Amino acid sequence: MKTFQIITEADARVLDAGSVVRLAPGGLVTPLARDTLKARRITVEQDAGTDVDLERLAPPAKIERVVIGSDHTGVALKRTILETLRREGLVVLDVGTNGTDPVDYPDIAAEVGTAVSRGEADAGIVIDGAGLGSAMAANKMPGIRAAMCTTQTLARYAREHNGANVLSLGATLLTADEALEIVRTFLSSAIREPRYLRRLAKINRLERS
Repeated sequence: MKTFQIITEADARVLDAGSVVRLAPGGLVTPLARDTLKARRITVEQDAGTDVDLERLAPPAKIERVVIGSDHTGVALKRTILETLRREGLVVLDVGTNGTDPVDYPDIAAEVGTAVSRGEADAGIVIDGAGLGSAMAANKMPGIRAAMCTTQTLARYAREHNGANVLSLGATLLTADEALEIVRTFLSSAIREPRYLRRLAKINRLERS
């Protein structure tokens, strides 16, 4: 019986249909591979404690539901992003704030992080003046990997390399057009390569230790 450290979709497609394979302790099965294994009736045996299902760990490749929130400095930018994403067909949950009265960014970041952590949204967006504080606060929530991005390149890396599930934006650092392009890049990118998934699992273990 062949033993794998990680099973990718490419592996799942070449394994014999109906066969049985073993996953090494600490091994991983990618989300796409999981579906292919099921369709081809391939059984994966694993020891207790082995990480197999990355459904909760790797952010969904296709983003359909987004939760967004901002403090008082990001209200205008939040409104622009929210309206644009809804026009583009996404379901967007707005957790505030919607006025100019001062609001503490950790409270908003906690609401966004909670929605993503519970699976109520596929991804989250938090906005404050610089984006730094909201990222720090969101990252205190279980299972959240928030990245403050000022360019499309950072947004793509955050998702493809690091499995970020929350995007943090600085309202004073970006124009509305710049922010929208960053948001689109973030939401359209996905973590797929086995090496990045392996590293993501190690981040998860650090969080649990």
